[in-house]
Amino acid sequence: MRQIFLDTETTGLSAEGGDRVIEIGCVELLHRKLTGNNLHFYLNPERDSHEEALRVHGISNEFLKDKPKFAEVMAQFLDYIQGAEVLIHNAPFDVGFLNKELELQGRPRFHTFVDGITDTLVMAKEMFPGKRNSLDSLCDRLEVDNSGRTLHGALLDAELLADVYINMTRGQDALLMEVKSNDLQTLSAARVDLSTYQLPVIAANEQELAQHADVLAQLDKSSAGKAVWLNLDQSVA
Repeated sequence: MRQIFLDTETTGLSAEGGDRVIEIGCVELLHRKLTGNNLHFYLNPERDSHEEALRVHGISNEFLKDKPKFAEVMAQFLDYIQGAEVLIHNAPFDVGFLNKELELQGRPRFHTFVDGITDTLVMAKEMFPGKRNSLDSLCDRLEVDNSGRTLHGALLDAELLADVYINMTRGQDALLMEVKSNDLQTLSAARVDLSTYQLPVIAANEQELAQHADVLAQLDKSSAGKAVWLNLDQSVA
């Protein structure tokens, strides 16, 4: 499976308000391994960046003046992402800007060129509810080295996101058991009959129960007191 981790930097926050993409960074992951086949552009947005955006990415207007316009790299970019699953942290923001750039060139929307778009921010919120899930926060939580990230940069952020994703999904392949088949196009899951096994039941100790209760309390707090299990407990009572 070919996956592309993508990030952009922009002149501001509003694609519809005239802000443009100034940097695109893409990192390729093939069968969960980094290939080194990355793509990176600085772009001339034909306008200045807002002061707030400059403080985030540090890419000066002067630096971008001799860089190619999006129209000049569009074909290479679309060929690179064609048919891949694209993973983006806070995907609506980047996709909105890419859609606008494509619209200005009379091309279809971004999703028509790729196999799918995955928002890793949504993944992180589901995995770590109630916690901060910015890219920096995830790097700290998952022990991904982001010491070189003093300013936002599209390629560096895409590389960090790939590392974060690998750590977030670590071990998922170990749950899959496959058996060889004479037909190389067919893979079937191995079946194991557990009916003859006496599986032990291990009860949680007091410390584990306390930790479990603490997690439930945090979830209830993050949901503003709308925890479903509390309502179930009251109805049973």
